[in-house]
Amino acid sequence: QVQLVESGGGLVQPGGSLSLSCVVSGTIFRVISMGWYRQAPGKERELVADINSGHAIRYADSVKGRFTISRDNAKNTVYLQMNSLKPEDTAVYYCDSRVYTDYTHWDEYWGQGTQVTVSS
Repeated sequence: QVQLVESGGGLVQPGGSLSLSCVVSGTIFRVISMGWYRQAPGKERELVADINSGHAIRYADSVKGRFTISRDNAKNTVYLQMNSLKPEDTAVYYCDSRVYTDYTHWDEYWGQGTQVTVSS
């Protein structure tokens, strides 16, 4: 089994910063990609940012220039640094990872989610 454990999040004022981290553990042969999604009330889950094993990065247009994703392969950990936060960034943030558990089998796994609230 593979587990994703997130930390960080919380309440911050507009313009503030928060950082999230997510550790992937368990039966891991190789981590393919790691990333962050978010879901605001009444909205669909959307990609925030992800990074693959080749370090190619994607960002949602709404967070470009404000958020930075990074990963530590040795620790199977992905980070999300969020700066210049806006009220519309308020959502539950989910860590996501695609993992090979052996030579041929891979699957997608999710963390439990962490709340980020941007409000004055």
